Amino acid sequence: MSHIELRHLRTLVALRDTGSLVEAAERVFLTQSALSHQIKELESRIGCGLFVRKTRPVRFTSAGTRLLRLADEVLPRVHSAELDLQRLAGGESGRIFMAIECHSCFEWLLPAINEYRDQWPDVELDIASGFHFAPLPALGRGDLDLVITADPIEEIGVHYFPLFSYEAKLAIAKSHFLVEKEWVEPRDLVDEVLISYPVDRSRLDIFTSFLEPAAVEPKRVRHAELTTMIVQLVASGRGVACLPNWALHEYLQKDYLAVQSLGEEGVWPTLYAAVRKDQAGAAFMQGFVDVAKQTCFKNLHGIVTAELD
Repeated sequence: MSHIELRHLRTLVALRDTGSLVEAAERVFLTQSALSHQIKELESRIGCGLFVRKTRPVRFTSAGTRLLRLADEVLPRVHSAELDLQRLAGGESGRIFMAIECHSCFEWLLPAINEYRDQWPDVELDIASGFHFAPLPALGRGDLDLVITADPIEEIGVHYFPLFSYEAKLAIAKSHFLVEKEWVEPRDLVDEVLISYPVDRSRLDIFTSFLEPAAVEPKRVRHAELTTMIVQLVASGRGVACLPNWALHEYLQKDYLAVQSLGEEGVWPTLYAAVRKDQAGAAFMQGFVDVAKQTCFKNLHGIVTAELD
């Protein structure tokens, strides 16, 4: 049997809805002669008559009824897909499958996601969990659509939207001797246990921007998964930790610990939303970046506008 085309299904639906060849032809923008020819062509293709001639309203044969059931299943789905494609072409719809290279970012990311879903309901958005391979190369391959990172690398086809800058500060116990200093020098950490998230040291600002340039190593490095766990260890004198100023704010308000700047000028990383360059101009992607920035500057203490290179 030859192919059944969408135009055939639309014609049959028009014929059923209007009940006459004349009105059906007007609905599908054909002359009555052209519509009759199209129906005869389809009947020839399938080898069956589709409706009983000279009945009003039109009475369909079993074959016609079966094709109408097909039309009722297929045409709404085609219409929905066409609308989705129009929204995609207009940048109003899409997918954001993201990963986070920032352990403490959930504090602001979840409210940002909720706000974004309210504003962009047609965008499919999800966070990748258990992401055990490098997110930025995965972004370039198309496995991810967005990565929150403070460590931009020269990855082909990746664009970085700066979200905000923040000070990476040293958290110490309130009784720690470093409380008395104006700021911390690298050599002050030679005898300290440094508590950090379980990530490679190449992604830790305290190493890349503070200790390694001075060729200094801490006494030992201890890992903890959660910010609250790190804070508890620091507060009880088990070590020191480098955390974002905004992540430390609530613990300072509760007088759990003390903080110091890393060096006289401090260490100021920038957090980015990394996306593929071919999606950087999409309205739904720019919309997420805008919502993320608004949420951050509304809720986080101590962050500043990122300076563009």
